[in-house]
Amino acid sequence: MSSPKRPNELLIGMNQRDSSCFDVHRIFLDSREIRFDTENPGDVVSWTLDESTMTVLGATTTHPEDGSAILRIRDSLEVPWRDLKYFPYGEEGDISADHEHVYLRSFLEADKTQLVLAKRSNGAIVQTLAFSHQANVGRVLLHPDDKRLQAVSFTFARKEWNFFDESMKEDFLFIEQKFGDVDLDFTSRDHADSIWVLSVIRDSRSVQYIMFDRRSRTITPLFHERPELDEYILSKMESIIVSARDGMQLQCYLTRPVYGTAPFALVLFVHGGPWARDYWGFNPMSQWFSNRGYACLQVNYRGSSGFGKSYLNAGDKQWGIGNMQNDLTDAVKWAIENNIITVWNQVAIYGGSYGGYATLAGLVFTPELYCCGVDIVGPSNLKTLIDSVPDYWKPMKKELLLRIGPVDTDEEFNRKISPLFHVENIKAPLLIGQGANDPRVKQRESDQIVKAMLERNIPVEYVLYPDEGHGFARPPNRLDFLGRAEIFLSKYIGGRCEPYEKVAESTACLPIQEGLLK
Repeated sequence: MSSPKRPNELLIGMNQRDSSCFDVHRIFLDSREIRFDTENPGDVVSWTLDESTMTVLGATTTHPEDGSAILRIRDSLEVPWRDLKYFPYGEEGDISADHEHVYLRSFLEADKTQLVLAKRSNGAIVQTLAFSHQANVGRVLLHPDDKRLQAVSFTFARKEWNFFDESMKEDFLFIEQKFGDVDLDFTSRDHADSIWVLSVIRDSRSVQYIMFDRRSRTITPLFHERPELDEYILSKMESIIVSARDGMQLQCYLTRPVYGTAPFALVLFVHGGPWARDYWGFNPMSQWFSNRGYACLQVNYRGSSGFGKSYLNAGDKQWGIGNMQNDLTDAVKWAIENNIITVWNQVAIYGGSYGGYATLAGLVFTPELYCCGVDIVGPSNLKTLIDSVPDYWKPMKKELLLRIGPVDTDEEFNRKISPLFHVENIKAPLLIGQGANDPRVKQRESDQIVKAMLERNIPVEYVLYPDEGHGFARPPNRLDFLGRAEIFLSKYIGGRCEPYEKVAESTACLPIQEGLLK
């Protein structure tokens, strides 16, 4: 957290004192001094900064027994915290504060989060400021100096802005007209709000950054994130709606190869979380799949965030054999019905974290649907996942169980939805990637399903990276795994690939061959 009024200081969260929660520390950039600032009582999962004073005056807590949340506030550093607003499980809210009022993103009395103005003294709602019938409130922009509300974003398929400052709206539309079919987002602004840095988001080019001088209305291009791709023709991303078997409308994205005509082989690319979502724009993975000759389908299955609490809560206890996985199956059926693919055995499922779990679930619960799968750091046994969550997740553990189901206490339920107990159903080739230092999905989750498959003489490929965590952060390791994955996909769904060459500085090891299974 930072403030333009105190440019030499940063506020950061660290769990140095207690591994289960994050206290706030103040860093002085000139001296590199780190000073303890605000102690976490144990239940705070996020903090809110008052930029005018560069102090922590808001906090969001989670109750360990019922998953409810409370927004707390303090009026100065000298007075104790007090509860401002209570949110039962399934309701959510967060806070931005000024001197007399607070801006709340709130689900209370609405299906989608609304931006409301509430009294700082007692939390009473004064006014509903912004809402959408399709999506939750996204970004809330306040003036850098006087903190008046200027704009609110919403994202269903594409990012849209609702402006409360007419001059800001005029300038934004001026920029938008210069660039055409793009989404624009604010990256930073000066203290006077006269200079903007914006990101220009396209689907077929990497993100571009520009500077806009509001006084002279001049646009200065700064840079592209990946300028080396500018010479290539990249694929467009289409926003589509898929009707699930129970009528739920699923917002999805489809990326087709630039060359060739349908039908294509298909990669169902499942996002993690699962309480997250896919967005329109440049996506390196979907472009990679497309370049290799595959259509890429990304599904915002029920349980994804951003589409309201009914959509989010519809994913509760729906893992594995429930409707979250059914949504993925129905999206593949949509692809067949719309001639994206023609037969089941041209479909691969690919994902990380929850997407890795969905990959395993797809192969064990709908084995006829996929001809191969790629699982990156996916849990195979949900009880062992929950039992081994990192300390800093423990304030949220109850909410995890309310979302997933009672896998910690109901053995039958856990066995029903955990892929580990259904490995005999796997018929398709499987590639697994895992980081040995993953604090969320431990190496055990991959080891145990690999061992179970080998005991049943079911082939599996397994790559372990000793210096990686939850996903592959080091470029050599990322390139190594993608090189292996594209050969794997080419072998089973027939796309293009480059010959595999060992990547210098990659730490990849093969636990099956090297006897490293735990």
